[in-house]
Parts: sequence; structure tokens; C-alpha cells
Amino acid sequence: MSAADEQPVGIDDLLERVRAGYRRIEAEQAHEAARTGEALLVDIRYAALRERDGLIPGALVIERNELEWRLDPQGSHRVPEATGHDLRVVVICNEGYASSLAAASLHQLGLGRATDLVGGFQAWRAAGLPVEPPEG
Repeated sequence: MSAADEQPVGIDDLLERVRAGYRRIEAEQAHEAARTGEALLVDIRYAALRERDGLIPGALVIERNELEWRLDPQGSHRVPEATGHDLRVVVICNEGYASSLAAASLHQLGLGRATDLVGGFQAWRAAGLPVEPPEG
């Protein structure tokens, strides 16, 4: 069957499919994993949301459109933190939707331990976890 023969997939079905491929992480678990150095938190929210709501202390900010280039351990544009394919990355968006698709994309690059934060930044904040005020 060719790609042209496949039926379109709606976003809800796509999210369900990609999320079935890995275990998502709750805010408290992400906080502890980052605190102990077991995971790299990566905030993919766009600037307006970071300016409005603040930042997670210690999270690496990489906007969604640059994520794969910055985290591919073999890429020429990688960040220093992209040390290998075994890196545990927790992708954080605003509410936990775009981050699921981003984590699935990182899996395609061989970052098999990539996951995302259930509920995104809003769940982090609602859990009372540390947030730095917006700069400015």
C-alpha cells in the first residue's frame, strides 16, 4: 500500500499513536529527574508564552522549529547538551500537545529516551514547581 492509498489521520488519533510509543512524564517526576541530573528539560514554547508565564529554572529553551537540529547528537548545529542518543530529554510545551509530536520526532532521530511533560508548562506551574518570572 502506498502513502497515497492511506487514509488521513486526525490529530487526536495521531497523538494517541505517538504517545503509545513512549511513557510520558508528570511534572513532579520531571522536576526530580532534572534536579538529579537524570534528564534534560527542554522548553519549546514560543517567546510570547515564555514572556507571559515565565521559565522553568534550568530548562534549555529551544523553540520547536529548531528542536531536531539542536538535539541531534550527530548534527552540526547541536547544542553542547546533545551528548548522545541515550540522553533523556523531557520536552515541554504549553499544555502537552505539541511536545508529544516533538518527542516522537526526537525518537525518529534515535533519541529513544525522549518523552514529554503531561500537561506541559501549565501542569508544572499548577503543581507549584519553581518558575522564574519573565525577564523584562
